[in-house]
Amino acid sequence: MTRAPRAPRQIGPLVVALALAAGPACLGGDSDDRLFTLRVLPLLELKCFECHGNDLLEVEGELDVRSRASLLRGGESGRPSVVPGKPEKSLLYDAIRWKELEMPPKENDRLTEEQIEWIRKWIAAGAPWPDAATRDRIRLEERSIVENEDGVLVPTSGGLSDEWTFRRYRKEDIWAFRPVRRPEPPGGADHPADAFIAEKLAAAGLEMAPQADPRTLIRRATQDLIGLPPRPREIDAFLSAWKQDPQRAWSDLIDRLLQSPHYGERWAQHWLDVVRYADTAGFSNDYERSNAWRYRDWVIRSLNEDRPFDEMIIDQIAGDEARPADPDATIATGFLRMGPWGTAMIPQEEARQIYLDDVVQSVGQSFLSIPMRCARCHDHKFDPVPTRDYYRMYAAFAATQVAELPADFLDGENRDGFAREKKLVRALLEFADADRKRLVEKRESAAKRWYAAHDLPYKNDRERRQDPDHLKPPRHVGLDHVDEGTLKVREQDVWIWQRRLERFEPLAQSVYNGPDLRQNARKLRKPPKIDEGWRPATFIHGGGSRAARGDAVTPGVLSGAGIAVRGSQETDRHALPEGLRGRRLALARWIADPANPLSTRSIVNRVWQHHFGRGIVRTPNNFGAKGAKPTHPELLDWLTSDFVEHGWKFKRLHRLIMTSRAYRQSTAHPGRDELDRVDPENRLLGRFSPRLLSAEEIRDGMLAITGELNPALGGVPVRPEINMEVALEPRMIQFSIAPAHQPSRTPEERNRRSIYTYRVRGQADPFLEIFHRPNPNESCEARESAAVTPQVFTLLNSDVVTDRAIALALRLQREADGVPMQIRRAFRLVHGRAPVAVEERRLVAYVEEMQRYHEAHPPSPVEYPTRVIRSLVEEFSGKPFDYVEWLPVYEDYVPDAKPWTVDASTRALADVCLLLFNSNEFIYLY
Repeated sequence: MTRAPRAPRQIGPLVVALALAAGPACLGGDSDDRLFTLRVLPLLELKCFECHGNDLLEVEGELDVRSRASLLRGGESGRPSVVPGKPEKSLLYDAIRWKELEMPPKENDRLTEEQIEWIRKWIAAGAPWPDAATRDRIRLEERSIVENEDGVLVPTSGGLSDEWTFRRYRKEDIWAFRPVRRPEPPGGADHPADAFIAEKLAAAGLEMAPQADPRTLIRRATQDLIGLPPRPREIDAFLSAWKQDPQRAWSDLIDRLLQSPHYGERWAQHWLDVVRYADTAGFSNDYERSNAWRYRDWVIRSLNEDRPFDEMIIDQIAGDEARPADPDATIATGFLRMGPWGTAMIPQEEARQIYLDDVVQSVGQSFLSIPMRCARCHDHKFDPVPTRDYYRMYAAFAATQVAELPADFLDGENRDGFAREKKLVRALLEFADADRKRLVEKRESAAKRWYAAHDLPYKNDRERRQDPDHLKPPRHVGLDHVDEGTLKVREQDVWIWQRRLERFEPLAQSVYNGPDLRQNARKLRKPPKIDEGWRPATFIHGGGSRAARGDAVTPGVLSGAGIAVRGSQETDRHALPEGLRGRRLALARWIADPANPLSTRSIVNRVWQHHFGRGIVRTPNNFGAKGAKPTHPELLDWLTSDFVEHGWKFKRLHRLIMTSRAYRQSTAHPGRDELDRVDPENRLLGRFSPRLLSAEEIRDGMLAITGELNPALGGVPVRPEINMEVALEPRMIQFSIAPAHQPSRTPEERNRRSIYTYRVRGQADPFLEIFHRPNPNESCEARESAAVTPQVFTLLNSDVVTDRAIALALRLQREADGVPMQIRRAFRLVHGRAPVAVEERRLVAYVEEMQRYHEAHPPSPVEYPTRVIRSLVEEFSGKPFDYVEWLPVYEDYVPDAKPWTVDASTRALADVCLLLFNSNEFIYLY
């Protein structure tokens, strides 16, 4: 059943603030009129009115419950529904207890014991039904009470109804909106984080696990901070230092890893998951964003430089407004271009709304950990986020337009591969353009003959486009359906390769402020002149529909967070500037305000999450009522306060977390049975939770172990080898098939870290995808970590892992003599330890057995294709046609070592390497 509809009335922030100013009180001791007004009547409206009064033509059981008189009269039973002063003789009381009747009739709608008691008390008091004026007075008095047994009021800009504006929240549901307070750590621990954790464990009768061994700790720290396994010499040096001084060794290790340029690569990936980084736009027309790689490198560079996060917030949302002449700031606003977006096949106005909705949601999730999308259609059902605030944030971006903007290359940006990549792209462009010109010439030659035959002057294709049909030749004169289809393909290919050439130009995927224009996602440019007098008008859209235009709104922020906008007026502390420029900058500064409880807690929780496998709040993108509650709220606030007070610096936060005893715990616990019984999900952190390595850690780790990893930083995307079927599969883009995936030509180019691989929204790398690399169309707050069966087959049978096993075998043969020494070296490289005697003995015998097998079973070579035949259906005739796609990379391709390029002894040793790559000791972090 639903509540009776009421006309919405806006309650502004000043009214709410005045209503809250009266101070706290309790509901206990309410008068009978208050009981009816605040408890009984809302319950009747919610549970009964729909069937018993809202529609007078269909009143169930002839019972109207909308007035005291009709309840005293009763329904078709002829008995009064309410007998004042006598609940036990009242039919309504029996019905809600499911005695004589069952009301409400659905099990899920049944009243709780507390609600039944409200009805009983009301009837026992004589069933008073105060008039409307009395009820309004009682409601207004109630709104002056900040906190009662129903919860607390939260001042906001006002909902679409009084009921929403003055609804109450449980304190635990709005924890994230409340100010961050720095609590005093409990006593009994040297480290503040340990003190908070130990207190929770002690309350549950538990204690922390012992410290992990140093070999485990160096692998844990190295994988966490740089995403690569420690090298044998690094392990040896650490173990030696540990024997001298464990604390100093651990501190020095953390410092060394934080200074590594690979730190930025590892931790940028976490942020790029959240903001949905990709090199293409998505949807059915998956256009390339040729310069997106510069934003990816900006994140890496910012982290390596330990740039304060409040500065990173401002740069990503409004770098162009904060520092308009700085190319670094222009690149940073690539954040606002990360979502999937396009203009094809939909009206421009709708495309514009899609973009702005996406940006509001992205900013809310990424920086505030509040999903905003719910408030687009209605006041948020669970959180203090009114629809008005949603559209005020929408207005903050209403002047923001997307474009590829000029941005000079910076000294630190990697342009080493430009010449090589540009040569390939130009070759593909020339191939497509030559075929396009051939077909255009064929068509225009026929057109000239047509004009001559009709005694008319020749007009080229563009000039004759608007002519009436009887004054121009047929659309594709001189071409058959194969030519027609191929011409459309080549025209599309020409555009694709022209666009890819922009990778090498000093451009950035960015934004500017200006009026709405017709936009084509193929190519977005800032107009030469901006109408400085233009201002966007923003309205509340009822139900999220542009057709249901409601009240006009001005730019603003989330009022429920209780943080005023710097420089705002007293009449509206949450307002942003209304000029063409400055809206985003003011919003960014509000988000980066050190007193903002949402943004500050959000980023600290994300950092904790990637050290422990789970955040203090398990739902990093959702700090709302439907998200998880913090397991250690005092710890989160202590860390947040410390983070902000010390300059929003990530590296200090890493040190703080990693020097805790909690981080250095073993995954094993002497009281494991009791721990699992009391805390099976390890929410209290009584031990360290093992985790599956991420997709990038697995691929990058194998490349590092084999010695193939190219450690160069940044630059245009690289293309690793992927499954050939996937690489060549047809993938539609507009009216054609997108170019096939052609891997980078040499191993040195291909074997870069995974963060640099070409990220196509419409074509996932199958190896990385199977190990839970997320789809970039949605923000990924936390990756899946489950081990699934296809991962087993991938690790055992995929070309990716087979090639790495062969590469490792070749390294072992170069660095060690004889199979026993090669086995020992393999263990040192893959597992960071020596094999035990039984492992070595069995694997030596296994190599001998497999060598005999491989000598008897030589592999067949696989040829790389240089051409592929594509089939499509021509749009206008409906007839199928074929065309050729050229794959020039494979004409002088330098492959990795393959089974058919190495001898049987190498293949046999590679089988051992494959076994080690499939072991839990490599795949899991303990």
